[in-house]
Amino acid sequence: MQTIIQRIDPEGNLKEQLKEAAAIIRRGGLVAFPTETVYGLGGDALNPNASAAIYAAKGRPSDNPLIVHIADTDALERIASGVPESAYRLAERFWPGPLTILLNKSGLIPKETTGGLATVGIRMPSHPVARTLIEVSGTYIAAPSANRSGRPSTTSAHHVIEDLNGRVDMILDGGHVPIGLESTILDLTTEVPLILRPGYIMIEELRKTIGPVEYDRAVTLHRKDDTIVAKAPGMKYRHYAPQGSLVIYEGEADKVVRAINEQARRCVESGEKVGILAADETADSYPYGTVRQIGPRSREEAIAAHLFDCLREFDDLGVTRIFSESFEDNPLGQAIMNRLLKAAGYQVVEIR
Repeated sequence: MQTIIQRIDPEGNLKEQLKEAAAIIRRGGLVAFPTETVYGLGGDALNPNASAAIYAAKGRPSDNPLIVHIADTDALERIASGVPESAYRLAERFWPGPLTILLNKSGLIPKETTGGLATVGIRMPSHPVARTLIEVSGTYIAAPSANRSGRPSTTSAHHVIEDLNGRVDMILDGGHVPIGLESTILDLTTEVPLILRPGYIMIEELRKTIGPVEYDRAVTLHRKDDTIVAKAPGMKYRHYAPQGSLVIYEGEADKVVRAINEQARRCVESGEKVGILAADETADSYPYGTVRQIGPRSREEAIAAHLFDCLREFDDLGVTRIFSESFEDNPLGQAIMNRLLKAAGYQVVEIR
């Protein structure tokens, strides 16, 4: 398959620019496009063949549901059943934006889109390219992140091209995305709403809007525990992982620096290519390996936005061992560490 790469002119007429992409969606093809969170790989959510094509292009397990992207709240009643009042309160407060709500699906959504489940994840993206593509296509767009399954998510068209060129019909290059972490997923089918995946919309904001909200227990783990099964099927799979082995170090900053430096020195001396993921405040403390500054600890948005970029850059450099500081000491820490822990396969060293 020859993939069309289309650069989006933000000053131009988006509807005109997206006519071909919308036609591809309508005929069952696949288009990768930017959202405010990460790039998505989109197909017609109402077309089971399109959903099957998404799974094939990504190499994604078919029981891992796809999120359905919509352009207006009227869609809730069409693609979900028994929509609770809380869903509308959340939509009014957070949509368009990086929140996915899980509801019981209607018969309109095929089982291929939801991984065979009776529930469907729905969100309304705020990125103008994503919103306009949904509108012009005239359907709802099922879209997981636009990366090969298991790899770090894509935050630029360059990343998407690396992973999916030749596997999808079109890639829309809308530049770097602003957030860099996938949406918060909130399950509204439980007695107390559960966060199945933390993201940019945090638990305190959700509680202010609809009352009690809790985390799925699997989300808060810092150690792998096979006795606790994540409610979201996709969370059981390997995610966000770089090619090199990644280990996270937790503890006091100076002790973490010393421990990472000792391990990095040994690895470099044995001939391994080492990468270190560090906050701006401590980046100059590492004399060994390739150091990547993820951002200042005072700006959690910068850390979130650069996480997947840094992991992919280590891949580009052929790094075989990655040592990372922990980044849970900020309001977005739950979401950042969720991605980092999955990328590391829960390899964590606690420094006392």
